[in-house]
Amino acid sequence: MEENEPSNNGFCRYLFAGFIIFAAFAACVYRLVDWQIINGSKFLELSNHTSVVTISMDAARGEILDSDGNGLAVNKTGYALVFNKIYMDSGSENKTIIRLIRLLDKRGEKWEDTLPIEINEKGGYQFKSGEEKEIKKLKSKDFLDVNSYATAAECMKYLADQYDCNGYSAKDTRDIVSVRYNMTKDGFSNSTPYTFAEDVDKDTVLIVSENSNKLQGISVKITTKRLYPDGTLLPHILGTIGAISQEEYDELHESKGYALNDRIGKSGIEGAYEDNLRGTAGEKTVELTSSGAVASEKVTKEPSSGKTVYLTINSNLQKVLNASLAQNVQGAQSYGRQLCAQRYKGSSSGHGEDCISGAAVVLRVKDFAVLAASTYPSYDLNKYIDDSNYYNSLLKETNSKPLINRAFNGVFTPGSVVKPYVALAALQEGAITTSTRILGNSVYTRFASSNFTPKSIGNYGMITLNTAIKKSSNSFFYEVGYRLGITDLNLYAKHFGLGVKTGLELTESAGTLAGPAEKEAAGGSWWDGNTVEAAVGQDDNKFTPLQLAAYVATVANNGVRLKTHIVDKVTDYSHSKTIYSSSPVVEDNIGISQNYLDYVKAAMHSVTQSGGTAGSMFSSYSIPIAGKTGTAERDTGSDNVTFVGFAPYEDPQIAVAVVLDHGATGKYSMQVAKDVFDAYFYGKTVDSSGNLVIPSASSTQSGQASSAQSSSSGD
Repeated sequence: MEENEPSNNGFCRYLFAGFIIFAAFAACVYRLVDWQIINGSKFLELSNHTSVVTISMDAARGEILDSDGNGLAVNKTGYALVFNKIYMDSGSENKTIIRLIRLLDKRGEKWEDTLPIEINEKGGYQFKSGEEKEIKKLKSKDFLDVNSYATAAECMKYLADQYDCNGYSAKDTRDIVSVRYNMTKDGFSNSTPYTFAEDVDKDTVLIVSENSNKLQGISVKITTKRLYPDGTLLPHILGTIGAISQEEYDELHESKGYALNDRIGKSGIEGAYEDNLRGTAGEKTVELTSSGAVASEKVTKEPSSGKTVYLTINSNLQKVLNASLAQNVQGAQSYGRQLCAQRYKGSSSGHGEDCISGAAVVLRVKDFAVLAASTYPSYDLNKYIDDSNYYNSLLKETNSKPLINRAFNGVFTPGSVVKPYVALAALQEGAITTSTRILGNSVYTRFASSNFTPKSIGNYGMITLNTAIKKSSNSFFYEVGYRLGITDLNLYAKHFGLGVKTGLELTESAGTLAGPAEKEAAGGSWWDGNTVEAAVGQDDNKFTPLQLAAYVATVANNGVRLKTHIVDKVTDYSHSKTIYSSSPVVEDNIGISQNYLDYVKAAMHSVTQSGGTAGSMFSSYSIPIAGKTGTAERDTGSDNVTFVGFAPYEDPQIAVAVVLDHGATGKYSMQVAKDVFDAYFYGKTVDSSGNLVIPSASSTQSGQASSAQSSSSGD
């Protein structure tokens, strides 16, 4: 019997199966190599792009303090309610918004409501008054792209359709639209949360947390709110913070990383020192699953707080200046009305009854630091920010214009306070000497043949420069101006800081120097009669109180003009490390003979003594004062009254400039200066009732002249 030979069929089957397994394994290995090595970075980038979101984390804004470290603009820790898109179910936004609005309304909490449309008494839609800029933006091509004459109802129809909130009541529709509209403006997205409400009460936060299942996408964020401990102290100087505009965003997004929902300094120190005050935002990465659920969160960059800015402002001096300026503007107006009613039977004007505004600045002589700067009328910064009705009422004050910083940007005809600089220029240029005598009578007759005979107070005969400054003789200075000429007058004016910017960190006006160029630009022509008027602070001369303070401080500083400044130093947020510290910067060294400077300063001291135009206020003052009064004629209404001075006369520490627009009577501008000296040297302060008081230990030292008892003795 034959033996069976082994079959090859089984072996072939094993071999084929092994090949199949090997091929499958090789394919898997190739795919893994392709995914992880050959195209690994590509797939990783795709994975990251689709599953990881980076969210910005807010940084605390730096604070603003006075020279003693007292808070002027500080941060208050609080709670904010924030919408996070990545945590919200699509289509649930409107229900969540209306639930949250009802909750906050019930608790009397505010939420961000910037829609310029409201519901009128008839239940219809109307545009809010005073919101023209926002209305224009709403209708623009960048948003609704409707005609400029589109009604509020038409705009609301577009918005309701856009945000799918038809079917709600008119009020609920309007509220939902307001939130969604603001979300759009702020660039609400997965990476950009939206702050629905700031500074929410802790109890409200607890209620929101308890109802988190009905308020999807709402989170509570610990935040800081800007707080101004005294909103009336220096609102113009501190400035404001506001939502970033489209123009600002376009400029700053790429270069400095600003987002559409950021807030930015708009004016004052808040605006000028934005780069320092703004902190560096942090970042948090959120990983999402393919279904959109949150898989993990991680802080990848901690936020860094902004820097602290110390001002040169002395808060007590500022309070006294604010109170005194307000009282004396009102006093000048009241006195003018009394004169018109009693002495002139209401038929005359020009006595101060139209005085409604003024400004004053105090500089430290050694470095030209701004110790105080006040403008009247003013406003409350806290109300300005929180109350739209208050803000609109300020805008409507077109006569008094409380939003203007008159101390730095208001320009006023100065009058005779310019005479010390004119005297120094004339002495230095040899137009006169200290022994030159000029006729100081009530009429200046050089141009009598041209029917131009400007007037002057007093008939003093032939007098020297000292008497001319002490008595403020216009006739004397008319002749000095004629001899010196407008070219030298204006050259020295600029040296002293008049008609040029003083170097302040904030916005300031350059003022106006009277001269041929200015006159010709207005369609006129210059002649010698204009020059003599300019020499006594008239014609087209208009200067800011800051310039007048810098000018008199330059006289006190022996002809060396320093750059004015209001920032003392910048530190880190904790105040432990100084990043920048101010130091005196020379703007101009005029080079006037010290003998001439001493002579003119002595003449200014005589102004405040018996027989001088400021003697009624300062002759009994225990600290020697050097000063100059001024009365400037206006085209209409009462004269301006001005005062510049420094103290102590022999060792100047502070310089002050005061202007009362239409003040008419000099005692009121001098009283403001006296209150400043009282505050600086004797601790005068403002009590809880708003009265200016000196502590009893110093009250006998300051001299007892008061605005009620003083009288003007001339210009």
